[in-house]
Amino acid sequence: QVHLVESGGGLVQPGGSLTLSCAGSDTLFRIDNMGWFRQAPGKEREFVAAIKWSGGRTDYPDSVKGRFTISRDNAKNTVTLQMNSLKPEDTAVYYCAAGQTSLAAATIPQRYGYWGQGTQVTVSS
Repeated sequence: QVHLVESGGGLVQPGGSLTLSCAGSDTLFRIDNMGWFRQAPGKEREFVAAIKWSGGRTDYPDSVKGRFTISRDNAKNTVTLQMNSLKPEDTAVYYCAAGQTSLAAATIPQRYGYWGQGTQVTVSS
């Protein structure tokens, strides 16, 4: 069983930054791919970033590319999402996820078997 716990959400002004962290249980190293998704009220869950535990390859959608950075600490079983130049449209609940999937399929929520409880990010002046 894999347990994921997100932290670091909050309220930030447009143009500001936030860092989200995802802490996993000791069995997290067995899961090949980690991802971040977000879901705004009335919208579908949206892919934000993904990273492979082995090798560290990453993937981002165009909406966050250049602003968000995903990284991982293998020794601590943690994944971090650094979010810069935040916009009001980034407002959502952000979820950490773990799944055995290729990076090409990492954008698909159904490919992930484990999810955190989510953390709210609000970008507003």
